[in-house]
Amino acid sequence: MDINKAIVEDKQPEIRSRINDYIEYDELISPTEFANKVNIDPSGLIKMLKGQMKITLATLKKISDAYGLRMDWLIFGMEPQREPKPEISYTDGVPYYDEMFECGFNELAAPNSENPEYLIKMPGYEKATLWCNASGASMEPEINNGDIIAMRRIEDFSFLTFGDIYGIITTNGLRTIKRLGKSKEPGCYRLIPTNKEYDEQDIPKDKIMIVYRVMGAMKAF
Repeated sequence: MDINKAIVEDKQPEIRSRINDYIEYDELISPTEFANKVNIDPSGLIKMLKGQMKITLATLKKISDAYGLRMDWLIFGMEPQREPKPEISYTDGVPYYDEMFECGFNELAAPNSENPEYLIKMPGYEKATLWCNASGASMEPEINNGDIIAMRRIEDFSFLTFGDIYGIITTNGLRTIKRLGKSKEPGCYRLIPTNKEYDEQDIPKDKIMIVYRVMGAMKAF
């Protein structure tokens, strides 16, 4: 949903009312506790709730991230529910391995854990092969150091979609997570980092041993 500043400014009274209602519903001690969790100034929040200061789109994003509330509910009152959140399970879900899938091009041993730490149940990620940890800064801010990433094993990688993010393990044991692009070199893919402080790099297709498609990333919990 395309939400801009003009819409947020027009919906200020309704937004204030919904935030107030949520604070009362969640039985928080005071707006100060709410503000601290959202990481905004408590006095500023009080002014916002009194209509003395505008509630910005950035503030709403912080509230959404902190409490898992939908932006469309905060602004329009649609579907007053929390976003789906991951659950830890030991009987059902996708295995999580407490290992790093290096986000740089450093040599790293292949995963060898036979047993996962636990299973993760997360709506929309049921077809993932595994969850593991990301490290490095080459894919920031899309994938940050310490994020947990959902990966789906691609058995037949004779054709891969440009623009998607993949985890690649090479024949000599190197591994990296990058966005895939078209290379000018024959027989190669172009590996593209999100962080422009890192260089793009070509990789020969015949040096690719294992491919995972990165389905998504979330903060550690």
